Amino acid sequence: MVTVASAASRSPKSFGASVTMGGGPRAAPLPVSSVLAEVFNGVAPAPGSEVFGALPSPKMAAAEEDELLPPRLPELFETSKQLLDEVEVAAEPTGSRRIQEKVLKGLELLNTAAEMISQLDLFSPNEDLEEIASTDLKYLMLPAFQGALTLKQVNASKRLDHLQWAREHFLKYLTQCQNYHVAEFELPKTQNNSAENNTTGASMAYPNLIAMASQRQAKIQRYKQKKEMEQRLSALKSAVESGEADDERVREYYLLHLRRWIGISLEEIESIDQEITILKGKDSSKEASTSHSSREDRPPMKPFILTRNAAQAKVFGAGYPSLASMTVNDWYEQHRKFGALPDQGIAKQTSEVKRAGRQQEDEEQKEEEDDKRTLQQAREWDDWKDTHPRGYGNRQNMG
Repeated sequence: MVTVASAASRSPKSFGASVTMGGGPRAAPLPVSSVLAEVFNGVAPAPGSEVFGALPSPKMAAAEEDELLPPRLPELFETSKQLLDEVEVAAEPTGSRRIQEKVLKGLELLNTAAEMISQLDLFSPNEDLEEIASTDLKYLMLPAFQGALTLKQVNASKRLDHLQWAREHFLKYLTQCQNYHVAEFELPKTQNNSAENNTTGASMAYPNLIAMASQRQAKIQRYKQKKEMEQRLSALKSAVESGEADDERVREYYLLHLRRWIGISLEEIESIDQEITILKGKDSSKEASTSHSSREDRPPMKPFILTRNAAQAKVFGAGYPSLASMTVNDWYEQHRKFGALPDQGIAKQTSEVKRAGRQQEDEEQKEEEDDKRTLQQAREWDDWKDTHPRGYGNRQNMG
């Protein structure tokens, strides 16, 4: 049995307590804190005492526990989606530091969310679209978000790598949507198949025209569908975000988002393929220019004859007309014999050359004379027609 001294007999710092077991005292009085004495005596401690300073409030404890817990999947999704929307509608340039920080933060959150989805086995290839919960449909868009944010990176030295990573994310999203039959569309071909089609399409122009016409028609159809989906999404957005929409409308809202991102992914993959082709061509031209400059720096090589030995070269020749067959002196002597070269400033001409020159001069002079005569006759005829109208000389047979 424990008895505690009355509140009147206790001191400000301690109070006396005796422990009795079986009716007799066994121990001396124990010093105890005044605050605990108040609790034992049934007196409520005053506000601001040690009890209130030592014990945390329930709200503070809950906040500390929330800080220690990792972020949940819905929070990761909403935060990353908000970052993507801010980057797309930002008035600042994409290469600014603030935008790039948002891009990197969004990619980090999306990677964490993708790891959580794989650990939870949220989606399975064996299930149908109807078996997925309406609130879980939005997580199918994570690869598309990753591809969109990857394209926003502006590191020029890693641009080709960023394009390839973004293409993989978009293709993963489209493959997932096709497996669940979210919409009817044709998957883009891989980069190797597209390169082969470009090489084979150069020789066949007619099939290329058909493919271009079909692509144009598909773009027009996707654009019309995109406008219709945006109108429907704007009508459902307020109800879904406020929590007033039922399960059917929530499901329709996220399915429209999935179909919208299908069109965006197809367009982005097409533009990515074009940019990859341009970058690869630019790299190949740089390599060609560097190899060409290194080739020019080398000293010129002497011509050589592709024969077994010198005797064979004398008999059969080099086999190609790239080497000189005579020296400059031989060429000069050969032309000097025929009189085709000037000698001390006076040209030597043979009789045949002189005769041909005179004949050419006579023909030119004759042509000039004929031209003068013809011109004179034409002028006289014009003058005569001016003074003699038509039918002027036929006056006798007139009635």
